[in-house]
Amino acid sequence: MNLKGRQLGKYDIVERLGRGGMAEVFKGFQPSIERFVAIKIMHKHLAVEDQFIERFRSEAKGMAQLRHHNIVRIIDFDIEDDIYYMVLDYIEGQTLRAHLKQHRILPPCEALYIMAQLADALVYAHGQGIIHRDIKPGNIMFMDESLSSPVLTDFGLVRILGEDSITMSGAM
Repeated sequence: MNLKGRQLGKYDIVERLGRGGMAEVFKGFQPSIERFVAIKIMHKHLAVEDQFIERFRSEAKGMAQLRHHNIVRIIDFDIEDDIYYMVLDYIEGQTLRAHLKQHRILPPCEALYIMAQLADALVYAHGQGIIHRDIKPGNIMFMDESLSSPVLTDFGLVRILGEDSITMSGAM
């Protein structure tokens, strides 16, 4: 899906940042307050199936409840021309996966520091009834190159406690 240069709601799409199984993520710009955002857009071929639409809404709903400095914040969720999208804080830094690919290993004290912050974020999310279910290096980003502020992203497999679980066939 080539959306570069297009406007989606009040956001200008700048460039594609990545692609996952359920959505693509774009860097966007919100001209009204002059800030960059991340825009997660559900794949069009999935947006015709109620199961996937509900999973995407569930992710937005779950993330909207969370306010923690180590969890990416959702700003908006909307539908335009059958395009389902959510808008998140834009994080400038790289993923833990990219960092490990480049450096191969983290010193133990650095790894423990990162894990402690992520554990705190998960305890908070679980306290709010939200279970992430997809913790991996590609879903952990850093605010900057210092690796001092890890941020948990991509709640695509979120489970909201107390609601019926939405499970895709073939998913574990």
